[in-house]
Amino acid sequence: MRLLPGDARQAVFAPLDDGSGRSEAVVRRLGSAIALGIIVDGEQLPSETQLAAMLNVSTVTLRDALSELRARGLVSTRRGRGGGSFVRASEEALTELSLGRLHEIGSTDLRELGDVHAAVAGTAARLCAQRATASEIARLREILDRMAASPEGIQQRRIESRYYIDTAAAAQSVRLARKEIELQAELGQLLWGTPRSAPELASTVAHHRQVVDAIEARDGDLARRITEDHIGEVTGHLIDVHLRLTRRGQQHSARHGSHFPPAAAGAG
Repeated sequence: MRLLPGDARQAVFAPLDDGSGRSEAVVRRLGSAIALGIIVDGEQLPSETQLAAMLNVSTVTLRDALSELRARGLVSTRRGRGGGSFVRASEEALTELSLGRLHEIGSTDLRELGDVHAAVAGTAARLCAQRATASEIARLREILDRMAASPEGIQQRRIESRYYIDTAAAAQSVRLARKEIELQAELGQLLWGTPRSAPELASTVAHHRQVVDAIEARDGDLARRITEDHIGEVTGHLIDVHLRLTRRGQQHSARHGSHFPPAAAGAG
């Protein structure tokens, strides 16, 4: 099995689960897809009717979401012949969206998301050690080389998402690969607002290289353990950022009567 690029797009445009806050869910889904580069700068989105049907939301809900994305600078709309809604991959807008999401999501939800990702990615790494071909292992190493050499945070995050997805694909499990795509779509938005220093990037790449070394040595238990430990560290960092944003928001609200501090407030 080889994961096709269309699988990622299929996950992006899959129906949303029923529940409240549907407009916000559409904003999160499309914002994450833009952050991951699954839908790219300048790309035209499907028509409102088509997109609403694909996501299983009403056209009113979709229009509310597109209006929010336009207000955030992530979508532009042109009228008339050749018109429609087009993606604008603004790093500043994506960072603001990320910080807003990190502020609103609860610590318990973050922890559970980390638990699920550790379970999926850890299992994928273990199975990858059993099933990956030499060419697939070489592909994982090439992905990490590109990640280490990338000077931009936006590209680093996208390449790292590809590393996780390709590891799941090399595990020869369609369901694991699709679940990893779904998780990356959700995690991508949360991680966007948390830039890494050069030493932090080097440490992350080193962890991933250790996993690939274990995969090549056919040590599935070690590959799983390193993967789970690293995701646990990332989850802890996201919870710390969330708590800092929450405290900052409370302080800002007390002074100014609003509920969320300016997005320029850093995230570590």
